[in-house]
Amino acid sequence: MVDVRGLTVAFGPVVAVDRVDLTVPAGASVALVGRNGAGKSTTLRALAGVLPPTAGSVQIAGVDAVRDPSGAKTRLGYCPDVGGLIPRATPWEHLHLAAALRTMGKGWEERAGDLLQRFELDGVADRLTSSFSHGMGRRLSVVLAAFHSPAVLLLDEPFDGVDPLGVDATLTVIRELRLTGSAVVVSTHLLDLAVLACDEAVVLERGAVVAAAPAAGLAGPDGAAHYRSLLS
Repeated sequence: MVDVRGLTVAFGPVVAVDRVDLTVPAGASVALVGRNGAGKSTTLRALAGVLPPTAGSVQIAGVDAVRDPSGAKTRLGYCPDVGGLIPRATPWEHLHLAAALRTMGKGWEERAGDLLQRFELDGVADRLTSSFSHGMGRRLSVVLAAFHSPAVLLLDEPFDGVDPLGVDATLTVIRELRLTGSAVVVSTHLLDLAVLACDEAVVLERGAVVAAAPAAGLAGPDGAAHYRSLLS
């Protein structure tokens, strides 16, 4: 579902992503972990079609995202690390717009209501998002990314500033989409949540992959120590 080969993103002389390879089959979930500035968000932006790669190939659910970015975007849901919300729109208006743009058929209202309730946003569904806290905005961004049950779900720091109930709701959505065959990529600096959300972890350092292993290997004190050794 996600097949990336030699992905490189450069900003002038600065190489933010350096020849990254990444494969995520249907029903799998992979965590991108690493320090701030390691290239996690830039990698996800390239996968989402927000940034054009400098080099390399990106396949999203069988679509060449470099040659056909619009086609790839129809097959994915993307939660950016910052922004993405319309300040003077309500959660319900966001979902109504998303349903219209994605030509979702009957039943989208039920799906929208269910997600808002799960993420405890049903009580603020008619409030402008400009009044939302950081955590509320994060929760709504996850809702919008998962709303249409995409073939590929990209979540950039979905747990940042989110309370435990929001974390549980996000983990549940990830599990449900995986059961239907979706591939999930999660960028996070929270190792314990990376372990809960994903089967595999890919460690980035200075834009390059330094390790890829089962996420369970990062669990607990021993896993944290191993993770630090990879970055030293």
